[in-house]
Amino acid sequence: MDPWRIDDFADALTSLSANTVSAYTSDLRSFQSWCLRSDLTDPAQVRRATVRRYLAHLTTRQFARRTIARKAAALRRYFRWLVAGGYVDVDPTSGVSAPAGPGRLPRVLDQRELTGLLDGASPDDEPDWRRRRDDAVLELLYGSGLRVGELCGLQVSSLSLATGAADVWGKGAKERRVPVSEAAVRALRRWLAVRGDVVPADAGDVLFGNERGRPLTPRDVRRIIDRRSTNPTHPHALRHTFATHLLDGGADLRAVQELLGHTDVATTQRYTHVSRERLSAAYREAHPRA
Repeated sequence: MDPWRIDDFADALTSLSANTVSAYTSDLRSFQSWCLRSDLTDPAQVRRATVRRYLAHLTTRQFARRTIARKAAALRRYFRWLVAGGYVDVDPTSGVSAPAGPGRLPRVLDQRELTGLLDGASPDDEPDWRRRRDDAVLELLYGSGLRVGELCGLQVSSLSLATGAADVWGKGAKERRVPVSEAAVRALRRWLAVRGDVVPADAGDVLFGNERGRPLTPRDVRRIIDRRSTNPTHPHALRHTFATHLLDGGADLRAVQELLGHTDVATTQRYTHVSRERLSAAYREAHPRA
């Protein structure tokens, strides 16, 4: 029996997203390999000093602080699970702190970039169905602030176009209702009119499909944005822009937290810093005595 039980731990992470489980599993495999090079063959041999040396090792290897913080979180959760299961007696991560994630502000699209994505011209040879689908995808990402995984998981039955809303399953298998903008409703109606020609019946109720007739994937979404964007743009930038524009317009922080599906309001507060930065930049650019 493998004493590390990393696969068993991953199977127990039912409340986390698939991406988080994958990242944690990779983090733990890396930690295991590092331990084995130090002749530590069982997690019961890991001590607090071991964890501290490992985090220091990551720092000297110039891993980003955010990455180190995630790896530390994976270790904490893993060893708590081992203790709860009786596999080890002591949690070596107790009392060990890791550097907090960096204060890097989310990238927000400027008006030119946003217009290019949402209203940009299509290539002459682009199929009409793909233009309709891509319009709907982009309008939803910006108009509803969805995570890419949430968008890919949408079902036709998730939509309530008459009331301009959609039911979304977010991180931690939590459901929330988000508004759907008028522009997104129009784009969705245009897409739904041809969806049956693209998404086969055996794909079920999935809202978006790709060229192969399969459910849309995060990689497909990145390709959509690459076709439309003149600058390298991550799909999450549309979510960042959604949140920042709401706060710029005076929306309540708690309301934005609910719309984004953030468990902790501190996560949402990053966007208040973005808004302040944007205001400061506008002041410095426009005020004659700035």
